[in-house]
Amino acid sequence: MNYSETILPEFDQEMAKTRKVLERVPDDKLGWRAHPQSNTIGWNANHLAEILGWVEGILTTPAWDIAPPGGPPYQSPQRTTCLEIVELFDRNVAAARQALATVKDEALAQQWSLLQAGKPFLTLPRGEMIRTYVLNHVIHHRAILCVYLRLHGIPLPGMYDPWGNE
Repeated sequence: MNYSETILPEFDQEMAKTRKVLERVPDDKLGWRAHPQSNTIGWNANHLAEILGWVEGILTTPAWDIAPPGGPPYQSPQRTTCLEIVELFDRNVAAARQALATVKDEALAQQWSLLQAGKPFLTLPRGEMIRTYVLNHVIHHRAILCVYLRLHGIPLPGMYDPWGNE
């Protein structure tokens, strides 16, 4: 089996679960935060939508500079409605899935770097970046969003069981 064949079933399952959570984010709670040092519900939802947008670049370029010298720094999306966030998520999931479906196994062992002002602050093999900073990262922020939704009494979809909390 190649990488695509092993990762895509898990990717599809996790993205479907994540979409179900994102669909439940109420527009009137996007600015709420659990603690002054925590990010808002809106920030977490936007971050979930944006993470998948990194996949193609990780798989096709040697590095990404989030604050290139002489250029504008990377800006996270700031969608202001649940519908806009889910639409961004869907676009990024489709692009990520396409990139994962076509990546060659030998490309996954190649080093990839995240740069800031031209200097690397994280370098890992592409396959490890996808597993850790995309899939695991999505699951981490989805869990945070689930806690935030639960604190507002919003029913959660089932994740790893058929029952959920609805």
